[in-house]
Amino acid sequence: MSQRQMAKRLVWWFGGISLSLITVPAIALVNSVGEAGIDARRLHQEPYNLTGRKIAIGQVEIGRPGRFGLDKASANNLVVKVAQLFFRDGPARPNDLVDGHATNVASVMISTDKYLTGVAPDAMLFSSAVGMVRRSGQPQECLASQTVALQNGEDVRATNFSFGESLVQDPRPNAVLDGNALLTQCVDWSASVHDVLYVIAGNQGRGGIPIPTDNFNGVNVANSTQVDGKFVKVDFSNLGSDAGLIVGRSPETESNVGARRSISLVAPGTNLEMINPDGTMTRATGTSFSAPHVTASVALLQEYGDRQLRTQQANWSLDSRRHEVTKAVLMNSADKIEDAGDGLRLGMTRTVVTQNNRSWLDSDAYSDRSIPLDNQLGTGHLNVMRAYEQFSPGQWNPESPVPAVGWDYRTVGTTDAAPRYRDYVFEQPLQGGSFVAATLAWDRKVTLQDQNQNKLFEVEETFADQGLNNLDIYLMRAEDNDTGNSIWSSVSQVDSTEHIFHAVPETGRYKIRVVYRDRANDPSQPYALAWWTLPAR
Repeated sequence: MSQRQMAKRLVWWFGGISLSLITVPAIALVNSVGEAGIDARRLHQEPYNLTGRKIAIGQVEIGRPGRFGLDKASANNLVVKVAQLFFRDGPARPNDLVDGHATNVASVMISTDKYLTGVAPDAMLFSSAVGMVRRSGQPQECLASQTVALQNGEDVRATNFSFGESLVQDPRPNAVLDGNALLTQCVDWSASVHDVLYVIAGNQGRGGIPIPTDNFNGVNVANSTQVDGKFVKVDFSNLGSDAGLIVGRSPETESNVGARRSISLVAPGTNLEMINPDGTMTRATGTSFSAPHVTASVALLQEYGDRQLRTQQANWSLDSRRHEVTKAVLMNSADKIEDAGDGLRLGMTRTVVTQNNRSWLDSDAYSDRSIPLDNQLGTGHLNVMRAYEQFSPGQWNPESPVPAVGWDYRTVGTTDAAPRYRDYVFEQPLQGGSFVAATLAWDRKVTLQDQNQNKLFEVEETFADQGLNNLDIYLMRAEDNDTGNSIWSSVSQVDSTEHIFHAVPETGRYKIRVVYRDRANDPSQPYALAWWTLPAR
């Protein structure tokens, strides 16, 4: 078997499970993109008309999608139209490294097929293949990621990783998931420097490909399966949650060092129909196919944001393009517990459960202030229609009372320009018994050890972890000033995300406080905050 063939086999094996292993009824991509899945099709239609137009997204894998006119294998594929293809940092060669897995992933994002329409069919996809490297390919994978991030005038809003590296192949002695593998550091560096949201297939478990799921600045995605016609349950095949042994890999459990959780969101990934390089359909399962649902959802939101900017709408700024804002919006709007129709659970459309049928309300993340994410659910199931509803009210300054739903991008710190805390006071009283959802996202700082000072990563260069400033958020009564009297809080000491989903005890005035708790690097820290509440009736 050639190295290239081995690469394809490895990516397919680890990133997804082929049709021969699937015994559940047929599920089409049309379902995962529709109301039973992430509810993106509604945004394609009037009055929204959001299909990802003029928004660039990226893809990095071992192989690459095929393209009509370049590759013989894609001579009959007119529906997966990639904007540009690369091999690492150069142009793709005809008929080289064309991969079924990469094409399947691309079809989830941008397919224009009338039946298997992708999440963002009009988005511009830039894709780079890494190829097979005998030992660790992390420097080449970082180079390919940088190539993608620099496209479209350095304006790529999100990049999809439906692949990863094994700890067995990592060159560090006794390698662990501590955030310091070269590829993981590269992801966090590029997220900050190039302002890209990296969306990673959540492959932790036993003997999988977990690097770079120990990143701080991206989002990791678990895959859901259908129950009674709706994607509501973390699939048993999901490698992000105590997966079984994969042949040829270490049986030791692979998870983040310490208390930090890996999963950010859940998205459809089980038994999906997708498109092959030759235009035929296939069916597969895996986190490989959950991640592109999230990546392409970014294109829908960003098309809306850019539309608001072009028409100079109030409460909109270029901050709407920040990857931290997108991350906070997607995670805060996720479905957790189905609303009973009274709005108390913020209109959520489904109750999503873990492999052993636990809901968010059964999780330690719900009951422990120091744990912001459930280990299988993250903050819940992707719902891009709700993400639009979270994003569309725009940006609000804490210097004035804020509406029930909104977001902001600002700084806290130790200076007058960046005070140690900021209060977001809700302009209306909140309904007693209703839930407040709030998500805070900020970046770990990673610097490039730039030997030639050209501000670009070269394969012989490395990165340095500068640490993570520690931020917290509190749900408080509007009149209170002591965080010790808070209704609830999210105060993890190890995460770059804080999340609250908690009910207010009685109708009244409330606020969200963002606090700069501990300094690890810079004296000020940019952050994104998204919130969703229910005003009193």
